[in-house]
Amino acid sequence: MKLEHVGIAVKSLEMSDNLFSRLLGKESYKKESVEREGVTTSFYKTGESKIELLEASSTDSAISKFIEKKAEGIHHLAFGVEDILKEIARLKKEGFQFISEEPKEGADNKLVVFLHPKSTNGVLVELCQEKV
Repeated sequence: MKLEHVGIAVKSLEMSDNLFSRLLGKESYKKESVEREGVTTSFYKTGESKIELLEASSTDSAISKFIEKKAEGIHHLAFGVEDILKEIARLKKEGFQFISEEPKEGADNKLVVFLHPKSTNGVLVELCQEKV
């Protein structure tokens, strides 16, 4: 398992892209809309990990609700795994709770699943696997 990316909830992708481009000294390498989740993303490579900026594209999306409750900021930590189904089974045996138990298509050509923050010290954790 490796830290694949840090997800940051933002109010304005345009303003945040400007900020992170200046901060990191490079442009976003990918922008993508995940309509099913009501989110638009922008990715930055940072060494072996990435930063994912997430802007709500609908008022009832998880990102919109997150910003309403907590303001902009770190939304989740994502860990890259080789076999997401194997990791789900292993972590269930270890007593972790999942928001959903089946992986779904996420941004950046990934299958994703989220662990419930109640079982991870209040941190939303995402497992992601490259789609083959």
